[in-house]
Amino acid sequence: MNGVERRQEILKRIQDSSSPISGTELAKSFHVSRQIIVQDIALLRATDANILSTNKGYIYNSSIRAVRTFYVCHPNEAILDELNTIVDFGGNIIDVFVAHQVYGQLRAELNINTRKKAIDFANNIKNGHSTPLNNITSGYHYHTVAADSEQTLDLIEEELRKKHYLVSE
Repeated sequence: MNGVERRQEILKRIQDSSSPISGTELAKSFHVSRQIIVQDIALLRATDANILSTNKGYIYNSSIRAVRTFYVCHPNEAILDELNTIVDFGGNIIDVFVAHQVYGQLRAELNINTRKKAIDFANNIKNGHSTPLNNITSGYHYHTVAADSEQTLDLIEEELRKKHYLVSE
């Protein structure tokens, strides 16, 4: 199997899968290194394949047509409301990141696109399994959000602004 055929098969597997597929799993399946898979994914993305990386592997989202980064700030008590606001309007919260003056950019993948996932995340924070990344920047943080259209992202932005979560840069 050559590289073009492998990439076509990788794309098909990711599109057909209902759960994320890890790079390691793909590498074993195709008898190549994980680095080759990473390069294949990069080449597929360059052809506009909507492949997302999550902490559990690669997923395909054919409904993603637009991506925007929102700069927000709120207390920890508002985490669930912020996440629900985004997913209720059709957003998929890809990640959270902060711009720390000493450490630089620190990023964590989230892949939250339902209220259930938002609740699970907020409960993990609340139950002390971890602390929010935004704690190191006094509540200021960014979210990369994907949606089906720019209009959906506009609605999310408007609602975040109404709730005073959005920060003007």
